[in-house]
Amino acid sequence: MAVTTTDHAVPHVSTVPANAGQKVKLFVREHDGTPSGPAANRKVVLMLHGRSVPVLAGYDLQHTSYGWAEAVAQAGYDVFMMDLQGSGRSPRPRMEDPCNVNPAQQAAVTPPLMGPRPASYPYLLTNSQSDQDELSTVVEYIRTLRGVAKVAFIGWSAAAFAMGPYTVKNPSKVDSLFLLAPIFPPAGPPNPPALPAPGFPTHVMTKEGLKNAWAAELKCAGQSEPGMLDVVWDALMDNDPIGRTWGPLGPNGEPLGASRYRNFVSWGWNKTTAAQGSVLGGSVPVMIVHGEHDRTANTTPPNPTKPALDFHVPALYDAITGAHKILVTVKCAGHSMPWEMQHKNLHNMSKHWLKHHAVDGKTEGAFEMDENGTISPAP
Repeated sequence: MAVTTTDHAVPHVSTVPANAGQKVKLFVREHDGTPSGPAANRKVVLMLHGRSVPVLAGYDLQHTSYGWAEAVAQAGYDVFMMDLQGSGRSPRPRMEDPCNVNPAQQAAVTPPLMGPRPASYPYLLTNSQSDQDELSTVVEYIRTLRGVAKVAFIGWSAAAFAMGPYTVKNPSKVDSLFLLAPIFPPAGPPNPPALPAPGFPTHVMTKEGLKNAWAAELKCAGQSEPGMLDVVWDALMDNDPIGRTWGPLGPNGEPLGASRYRNFVSWGWNKTTAAQGSVLGGSVPVMIVHGEHDRTANTTPPNPTKPALDFHVPALYDAITGAHKILVTVKCAGHSMPWEMQHKNLHNMSKHWLKHHAVDGKTEGAFEMDENGTISPAP
């Protein structure tokens, strides 16, 4: 299947407090693999990134078979990927100033920052409402551009904070929901704080930090292909022209880079939201996938004293009251499954879901997937 790639700059009036009211352009990449024919036959997918990984590094990794969006497009879908503000190639207000980095991480910004400095913008950058507003803008852009009524969602990690509540509020616009390693706090806050919330707008991740976080979830031999850390880091740096000039110094005095990502405040995504109106699993089928070694989306041990930071993927499955819901636990995989050896099975599973809204002919239940891609009922 021939795939046509187009980059879009989607107009949006920002509701991010740091640049509220400004006209911005949201970055969206499209891989169109749909055959020619009536618009009614077009199948459209929108993919959204999580907290720390921009959309192209997550879904469009240019390395052998790892491009998830392209794999879905090759199956005959029109696939869109979007960056929220504060990530990737969309605007990053207040993030160019190294003083606005998390004070605990400012050492990773030298050069140009020498020593801790007070933030010039002492607030968190984005929030649940601004993220949903940007998602809504892109959904409407796609619906108009392609003449479709509904868009199928694929979200990884913290994408659930936007895609979950948006779907509950707009079920007529969402065909289905596929969530990989969704961040879900069952007792998360229902209401917003006063905005802008005090804090700082920017986190940074170094290559060493990425290595250590990923290694903590590599529990199987061959779970990650040799050299993938370098591949992923290069993709992160390709999407951060400022961040790649930061970071600790290498042996020749060159900066090793620091991947910038937004600090945000969330609310309205919890067991009450997931059950609201029986939308999830009702008019909108839901598939939830996570790796058996994922300790990012599954807080271990649980954190009952901080409910907003206590995450449990199976709890989302339990909270959904509609009957059309599936949970798949993937063997020998962690939170970074799209970059691990199980990525092809993940691609195939998402394509099967988009086509059939089922697993092994079933529309409800908990399953496991082994390294060969074989799916069986969970014990």
